[in-house]
Amino acid sequence: MQYTNSLASSFEPLNNNFKRVVLAICLSAATPSFAHFQEIIPDRDFLNAANQQPLRLALTFTHPMTQGPVMNMLKPKSISVLSNNNRQDLLTNLVEEKLDSSTSTWSLTYQATQPGDLVFYVEPQPYWEASEGKMIIHYSKVIVDGFGAFAGWDALVGLPIEIEPLTRPYSLWTGNAFQGVVKKAGQPLPFAEIEVEWRSDGTVTPATDSYITQVIKADANGTFSYVMPKAGWWGFAALIEADYTLAAPNGKQVPVELGGLIWINAKDMK
Repeated sequence: MQYTNSLASSFEPLNNNFKRVVLAICLSAATPSFAHFQEIIPDRDFLNAANQQPLRLALTFTHPMTQGPVMNMLKPKSISVLSNNNRQDLLTNLVEEKLDSSTSTWSLTYQATQPGDLVFYVEPQPYWEASEGKMIIHYSKVIVDGFGAFAGWDALVGLPIEIEPLTRPYSLWTGNAFQGVVKKAGQPLPFAEIEVEWRSDGTVTPATDSYITQVIKADANGTFSYVMPKAGWWGFAALIEADYTLAAPNGKQVPVELGGLIWINAKDMK
């Protein structure tokens, strides 16, 4: 009996260590991995005769529904605007804005000179997400009403993965449905998965983590719809895994998540 107790006590530290390891694994698995969204947010989604001052666009890589954290964003590979079938490179317009010594966001101003909807789009540098073991590239766009021309809002810019709007993507009321088609290399992507988040202003506290990111599955034609229940900016992110890999900071080849994002603003009817 004494031998048995001695043997049991010798295993007690091992059992405690094992419990701690199991607990750590469980806690790690339970920790939510919030969705990443590449923001490209203008200070307004329209230009008109009474409001002709330059647009200001803010570029931030973040978790919009939780108001952060904000990830460090290197200078984008490219940023352009498409209007009246003409493209303009805006890379030299970018201004770096440091949140702290290790975190950058970017902004730019743009003066429209003629009527025509404005499709702004950005290709960021790949972002290494260590917790998911992959690189992330989110191609993001936003459309601004250019002096009531109402032409060009559905133009595709030719991104590897892109959402083509079927609903005019501006001047929408809260409660309107936004509908789009996910396209990969210009072709509809059947049953694509789309993540949706509201760019929080701090007035809503999600009941559980599952409310933070809404998830839609497109139909066989790549088409999806979503009714925006609250005023503000909404991000729609169609996500796929690239058919290539990239090198992580340690040199190892890792998967690449590609995202095709579009930002839509809804306003309360009042």
